[in-house]
Amino acid sequence: MKKYLIQKTPFVVPTTDGKLIEEHHGKVATNNDDISIAHMIAPPKWSEPFQTPEFEEYTFIISGKKQFIIEDDIIVLEAGQSIKIEANTRVQYSNPFDESCEYIAICKPAFDFTKVHREDN
Repeated sequence: MKKYLIQKTPFVVPTTDGKLIEEHHGKVATNNDDISIAHMIAPPKWSEPFQTPEFEEYTFIISGKKQFIIEDDIIVLEAGQSIKIEANTRVQYSNPFDESCEYIAICKPAFDFTKVHREDN
């Protein structure tokens, strides 16, 4: 048995907001509950509601900019920058800018929609 897995066909998460989410490793793509790794592209003017996930989330910006509202702080990351957000932290992710933002998101344990706890708009 091989001790590695090359991911050639990530799971493309269906979205209705124009955001591309390709899960390379995680609950759906590779049946991994411990960690998820996703390639994402957030279109200009995209945003999600506030949420308080039960997992840590790491984000690395490849291109463009992404805004984070973390409790009372507004943070904007640019290409080459990264952030770690602790589990059970209230956060809102958005791209209020005029260009797309491409990034990698890593969640530990793996992203689980039932553990995101999104707020109603």
